[in-house]
Amino acid sequence: MKKSFLLFIICCLTNIAAAQDYNQLTDDGTFTPARDRQTARNDSLKSQHKEIPKGFRTWTIDSRFGDRTPVLPDTASYLFMNTVYTSGMYGEYNFLGNLGSPRYNRIFMNREPDHQFLFIQPFSYFIKDVEDFHFTNTYSPITNLTYNTCGDRTNGEDHMTARFAVNAGRKLGVGFLFDYLYGRGYYQEQNTSLFDYTMYGSYLGDRYQAHLLASINHQKQAENGGIANDNYITRPESFNDDYKENEIPTVLAQNWNRNDNQHIFFNHRYSIGFHREVPMTEEEIKAKKFALAAEKEEKEAKEKMKNRRNGDMRSFEGRPEDAAIVGDESLVNDKSNANDSIRQQGRIKVDGTEMADSLLRAENVKTDTTWTKREYVPVTSFIHTVQFDNYRRIYQAFQTPENFYLDEYYNIGRLTGDSIYDKTRHYDLKNTFAVALLEGFNKWAKAGVKLFLTHDLRHFTLPDSIGGINSYNEQSLTVGGQISKREGNTLHYDLTGELGVAGDDAGEILLDANADVNIPLFGDTLQIGANAFFHRNSPIFYYRHYHARHAWWDNDDLDNITHSRIAGSLLLKGTDTQLTIAADNINNYTYFGVNYSLGEKDTRLGNTISPRQASSAVNVFSIQLSQPFALGPVHLDLNATYQHSSNKDVLPLPALNLYANLYFRFKIARVLRCDLGADLRYFTKYAATEYVPYIGQFAVNENKELRTEIGNYPYINIYANFHLKQTRFFVMIGHINAGSGNNNYFLTPHYPTNGRIIRFGLSWNFFN
Repeated sequence: MKKSFLLFIICCLTNIAAAQDYNQLTDDGTFTPARDRQTARNDSLKSQHKEIPKGFRTWTIDSRFGDRTPVLPDTASYLFMNTVYTSGMYGEYNFLGNLGSPRYNRIFMNREPDHQFLFIQPFSYFIKDVEDFHFTNTYSPITNLTYNTCGDRTNGEDHMTARFAVNAGRKLGVGFLFDYLYGRGYYQEQNTSLFDYTMYGSYLGDRYQAHLLASINHQKQAENGGIANDNYITRPESFNDDYKENEIPTVLAQNWNRNDNQHIFFNHRYSIGFHREVPMTEEEIKAKKFALAAEKEEKEAKEKMKNRRNGDMRSFEGRPEDAAIVGDESLVNDKSNANDSIRQQGRIKVDGTEMADSLLRAENVKTDTTWTKREYVPVTSFIHTVQFDNYRRIYQAFQTPENFYLDEYYNIGRLTGDSIYDKTRHYDLKNTFAVALLEGFNKWAKAGVKLFLTHDLRHFTLPDSIGGINSYNEQSLTVGGQISKREGNTLHYDLTGELGVAGDDAGEILLDANADVNIPLFGDTLQIGANAFFHRNSPIFYYRHYHARHAWWDNDDLDNITHSRIAGSLLLKGTDTQLTIAADNINNYTYFGVNYSLGEKDTRLGNTISPRQASSAVNVFSIQLSQPFALGPVHLDLNATYQHSSNKDVLPLPALNLYANLYFRFKIARVLRCDLGADLRYFTKYAATEYVPYIGQFAVNENKELRTEIGNYPYINIYANFHLKQTRFFVMIGHINAGSGNNNYFLTPHYPTNGRIIRFGLSWNFFN
């Protein structure tokens, strides 16, 4: 029965297909030639199955004013394999070895200012500031899936992101980002679990513009306190047993740091201005002509269909008015070949869309002042930005070694024995109001001017010694202004100043200046840049106040921090040569200091931690050079940084950081681009800051005799990185030189990095 039914369906379909070769009866009782019906069907199919336009624009915004800065989307295949590393693209971060664990930058001039809720600062790999987020404007809906993995279900690391973006018209764009990272850890009690869900939107009208960003984040980090003895890695032969990574004893067990945070950011502005007619660019002229041709084709195709429905049986072969459908007047004079010319030569594909060939020879389009557009020119903008951030941090422990902490400040309620449950909360509500006189609205407006006022409300909670809650409220009112020039090709600059006029930040001064000039030089362009700042502000709240079971301080007498920098840079665009020199001076440099002693079997006992301020100024001098080389398919990219700290006891830094990448670039079957190579990360030996699980921060060991030096060890990866249309993927053997004799592979004292592992990664864009 089923076979008979299937055969009947096949026969019906065959007959229907065969009937297309004969004249058929229309709804009005007339016959239409098969040739005309096929032409109409083809027109209908083409209108229904147009190719999906591909592409999107991305930009970042200034968190105070909402000014947009175009950026390249994250679609480049170069160094795609390095985007998975917590240690950064060039290996410049120290971290605990596991994917997604806390980190800090070894290169001082690239460090970010202290965050008010400092417990999330070590997770900068995962939590992005507003100014780092990429807003989108898409030609069609786009979905990106990115995934990388290594190891197995016991020790592996997985990181998955999914991003979707769509536009509702030209002005309104929305999207979401889902980001999940899970590092099981190759060593005991080391797993990380990080989660982020972000929704965003933007509206870009002539007068009104707005950006919205809302996110929910969670970070959970198991704390093992490092391995019990570094010799398990550096001198494995000193032990009778051969320990695998997951068998090496660690200091702590069943200890966790948890951070939960939610963020809402909204910036909007209304602009007053005028309209003016301006010439179109070449690209805009092309796009306009394409659109006009498509509109004309669609209109005349509908007219032909209408004529056929009305019983117009006249063949359009040889009719000059029908030949003009494609806009080529040369076809009008050739009546006999007009129809064939239309079908065979009259259409081309431009950017994935079929257009009329004769009208749209884009290569020959020149800028024509008769092609103009109506442009809205904003003169004055009224800006409002509101940002709300909510944070909670919990440190929880069920097991703690005996005498591990020196001090105990409270032990109440259910917190008995070695159980720990430290909790603090913080929220921050910030409103900024600004007025901007925009640059470029006439020939005399050579710079933009902005004035702003900011109100900041900060709330903190900490436990007290009897089981209650201490609440702290801080408010500040600051005013400031900015002068900037961003248009033009030669000179750009901006100068921003902010002064605390009332509240807890009264008297604070923040001055920032940036400038660059582009100079033609022997057919190339030399860009000379300079930036400087002067910041005088009080230490953040958690340097001044913190209450926990084994750490407690209230330091209202900490002095203001004064940090100034002068830096210059040279960029030769043709060769991508970039040189940067910076000099920093810091008074009352504020940091954490840790103390402990060694017990039996070198166990760390009597731990204490507290904030410190340097008694004298600290100076840092830095030089950074970046230079790529290429000889045919062979490429060598070098990035080197030299830095010197005047006080290594409070601010230890490695003298040299080096990244080198040697690879061959070629194509397989002319479509699959491949980078096959190896890269190296290296820094000189120095007494690095140590990680303190109890507060989730990096601190200087104040006992010089117990300081641990790391560095003077190369990390080498080999990889094959591929790019095919909308797809990027790689295969990489990380840390291939592990076990080669020198086993000092620590990026943080007492926290060894992973050994040799194979990692896979994939990123795929879908346009629909």
